Amino acid sequence: MSKPNILLIVSDDHGYADRTALGVHADVRTPALDRLAAEGVSCTDAYVTAPICSPSRAAIISGQYQQRWGAEWFESSSFPPDDVPSLAERLQDQGYRTGYFGKVHYGGEQVGDRACPPHHGFETTLYGLAGQSFGRLNYLHHSAEAQAEYGDPAAVHMAVQPLLSGDEPVEHEGFLTTEIGRRAAEFIASDDQPYFCMVAFNAVHNFCWQLPDEELEARNLPKFSDWTPDTGLAFGDWYDDAIVPNLPHGREYYLAQLELMDAEIGKLLATIDSTGAAEDTIVVYVTDNGGSTCNFGDNTPLRGTKYTLWEGGIRIPMLWRWPGVLPAAQQCDALLSTLDLVPTLTAAAGAERGTTDGIDALPILQGTKADQRTLHWDCGFQWAVRDAEWKLSWVDDTEESRHLQAYEHAPMGKGMFLANLTEDVAEQHNLVDTEPEIAARLSALHQEWRADLTSATAGEV
Repeated sequence: MSKPNILLIVSDDHGYADRTALGVHADVRTPALDRLAAEGVSCTDAYVTAPICSPSRAAIISGQYQQRWGAEWFESSSFPPDDVPSLAERLQDQGYRTGYFGKVHYGGEQVGDRACPPHHGFETTLYGLAGQSFGRLNYLHHSAEAQAEYGDPAAVHMAVQPLLSGDEPVEHEGFLTTEIGRRAAEFIASDDQPYFCMVAFNAVHNFCWQLPDEELEARNLPKFSDWTPDTGLAFGDWYDDAIVPNLPHGREYYLAQLELMDAEIGKLLATIDSTGAAEDTIVVYVTDNGGSTCNFGDNTPLRGTKYTLWEGGIRIPMLWRWPGVLPAAQQCDALLSTLDLVPTLTAAAGAERGTTDGIDALPILQGTKADQRTLHWDCGFQWAVRDAEWKLSWVDDTEESRHLQAYEHAPMGKGMFLANLTEDVAEQHNLVDTEPEIAARLSALHQEWRADLTSATAGEV
């Protein structure tokens, strides 16, 4: 096969420490992810471009910093402009058949918008618009009947809505993780033409207690009820009881969702094996942002959580497998980003690099020493820059940061923080006062990047 198949798996809020192979927690079971690590390359210093879902996913699909079109945080996030081709469109141009299965969340997209997979290059689709339901999808209920039963506003808060195929509603009552995996496996096995399959599980995003009855019974876990106005609590008050530290069995629910997602990944790998195309298939696994500690994810040894620009909010698991091209059981400590997905995968498919802010990481994954690079993050009220071992971050004391600290139990920090990540990956020692010249240099780098971003073409800054 001249062009490799491509399977890109994007999970949701997966904690950095939550893989069996890392040996951090004995109760984590991820044999499929461990298989990818054993048969490919594990990246220790891989990053997303934002500590939340929507802007991060916009960079994944485009290969460009989402700030180029003003996407910084929830309210401003959106799909890339029409003149920015998606990864699917780039691969379609190379003769790939394309499929998308799972969560969509680039902003507040509506049916028919360019942000919907059928309108940016995906031919076969099953997806849910999480932007219509506070960024989440229900794990069990996706039908008009369930939507009516929950009623308004509970159906919105609990993400009960039909799925979509193309622009048409699809009703599904059952475990969504299984259905996403099943549809993706069918797509993979259906044709000999090279494929690009993007699988965007909503696991392990909250609310993880939404498990099939048989799974709850097998794990001896109690049911936890979704919110409705009948609880007598406002949603915000109820929500505090549904996160760390107040939700009983919260970590067990989270680990169950992780294990069941991993099982579907295992089935996808088995499907690839059954087609005899393992050596002709690139498999990539990433998550959309750092683990959500308020949803019982663990980012050890990293500080922080989703929503923050501490390492725990932006450093992610990244696994690559391409037998015969990439080495097996290797670790890569080069500075990599989800910005690199588009240029790496399109280069592997034989396409021109196009305009991206990432790099073709294939030589690095094969063992070539990486060139020096700088990565940036900017959410408006907080920003960060990493250059070699140094990372400078800044958080303003705003209503947004205070809300995240109170509502999501996210310790945001305040002011400027400089860390040497080689010596202090947990970001415990602020070196701003002892290394003022380095702090000033990194601050200037970031301000220059920010100024150039609106005037330069992707790839120039």
